[in-house]
Amino acid sequence: MKMIGSDYVLEAHNIFHTTEVDGGGCFNGGGSSALVLKGVNLTVHSGEVMAILGSKGSGKRALLDVIARRADGATRGQVLLNGSPLTKALFQQRCGYVTQSCTFIPGLTVAQTLHYTPTILSGYLKSSKVRQILADLALSQVAHKRVEYLNMSEARRLSIGTQLVRDPVMLLLDEPTQGLDPLSAYLLISILSNSAKKTGCGILLSLEKPRSDVFPFLDRALFLCLGGVVYSGGTRAMLEYFHSIGFPCPQLENPLMYYLCLSTVDRRSRDRFLESSQQIEALVERFSRETPMSDAPLNTMGTGKVPLAYGKPGELKVWIMLYLKLLASTFSCGLAGMKALFMRLLLLPMTMALMWLFYTNVGDDAHGFFSKNGMILNIIGLAYGCGIFTTISLFPIWRKRFSQDTPEGLYSGATLLIAYNSIAIPFSLISAVFASCVIYPLLLDPKFPNGTVFAYLLVALWSSFVLAEQLSIAFLLVVKVPFNAAIAVTYILVISIALASGTVRSFKGLQPWLQDNTKGTHTRYVSSLLHSIAFQSRKMNCTPTASVICPKPADFLHERLGMADPDETIDVAASCAFAVGLAAFNMLLYLFPMPRCVRQKFKD
Repeated sequence: MKMIGSDYVLEAHNIFHTTEVDGGGCFNGGGSSALVLKGVNLTVHSGEVMAILGSKGSGKRALLDVIARRADGATRGQVLLNGSPLTKALFQQRCGYVTQSCTFIPGLTVAQTLHYTPTILSGYLKSSKVRQILADLALSQVAHKRVEYLNMSEARRLSIGTQLVRDPVMLLLDEPTQGLDPLSAYLLISILSNSAKKTGCGILLSLEKPRSDVFPFLDRALFLCLGGVVYSGGTRAMLEYFHSIGFPCPQLENPLMYYLCLSTVDRRSRDRFLESSQQIEALVERFSRETPMSDAPLNTMGTGKVPLAYGKPGELKVWIMLYLKLLASTFSCGLAGMKALFMRLLLLPMTMALMWLFYTNVGDDAHGFFSKNGMILNIIGLAYGCGIFTTISLFPIWRKRFSQDTPEGLYSGATLLIAYNSIAIPFSLISAVFASCVIYPLLLDPKFPNGTVFAYLLVALWSSFVLAEQLSIAFLLVVKVPFNAAIAVTYILVISIALASGTVRSFKGLQPWLQDNTKGTHTRYVSSLLHSIAFQSRKMNCTPTASVICPKPADFLHERLGMADPDETIDVAASCAFAVGLAAFNMLLYLFPMPRCVRQKFKD
């Protein structure tokens, strides 16, 4: 394993940060803001473990976000790495950040999750790195276990491993022991300490309720209360400092919890609140007075040792990793893999098979014409529905993973969609072929197969499925709840079917401006294509009698679609253009930065 040098230093100088604490939403304007960090200073060296301690609302996460260059709001002060400004690009390249909410792709094993993490390593070096991290994080025994079956402790260690595989010089962790039992918390902190000493990686983690048994593993501590620093420095010097100012730690008492309680506002009564607030203000002021720190960088020219740029994996390599990850999750032998294969391959054909229950014996008389018109309505609606259901079942986990990887700069939204569509579109084409084989005998006489007409049917089903899929992906960019996104997409497509398909009502019943606007919908062209298949591509078998009316296909099409002779070439081209064009539009859409309200929604 590559050893990181021992001379990296992370410094924060006089950090003040103001953020929005009462968000007004995306459309209601900004909410109220508050100063959440007040003159914070800290120093972390390579190989050290520093804990940020404080109660809820003390500013722990805000400080980590400021260091990681992910904080929204106004920030003053400087964050330095070896005397040089720690920019967002430099942090993404040489540091790591493990948040509380880390999403893994179901179907992958622990080893696959680490192996498919984008890094510049490949081949034997990557495999060796993964094996070493599995051993260091005590994950070797579960290396082939699927991630959806991991317990909380194993999942937390795996999230740390996905950062360590990138060989960071500094690693930030937000509440890594939250929700863990005491033994698992002890194991995690001891593993982090050993990893820091072994690799030289500096570790900065936040803790809300530290236990006494983790004290020996901490080299430095920072106590925060309402954004102010009560103490920042070495853990050994901490005991001496508080003793010198009149707050010695009692024997057999956990020093971390004792001084954390000392740094916490007592809200049990108004008098205790005022008393504890005044005491904390005095502690913050005294520490600031006794340990003054310059707000200027140690090396303004950055001539200290700047972290080596080990490089960043290229877009092609990242795309390959995402593609292989998609393949592995799709073809995994577990429940997640079977679900993905069923959705992508079998859902559309099985749904189309339902048509045989209702349209087996449909004639060519007037009643049969309206039954076929209803069948076309069902074909379009079911194809749209299958596309929506497949997407909201499979894509949200990738969207959530993308929202977590975006701050790390691993890949762009376009790269994700190219990889996702490289799997989704071929599978949807195969599924549409199966579905066309199922529905073909209901529309045409199977005794006289027609390859061109089969291709028209294939285009109609495939483009409908892909259009609904891509429209769902577009909504999932800003809508966190998949069901809500499905409702929005369904609403749009139902309106499109009602106005443009000619199945719910004829074109003659629409206003002229509505008839013109239907030309801008996918439904108009796919419906025209299916009507052409059902009424013009087959020989009508109807003998008029006193009780049987045999309408002419041209008259029926003119009544329903406003045209007697649809142009199949235009319909095919337009149907494909809508589907492919929306896929291209999504790639551009996912490149745009999202508003703060959207980012916060997926972050929470």
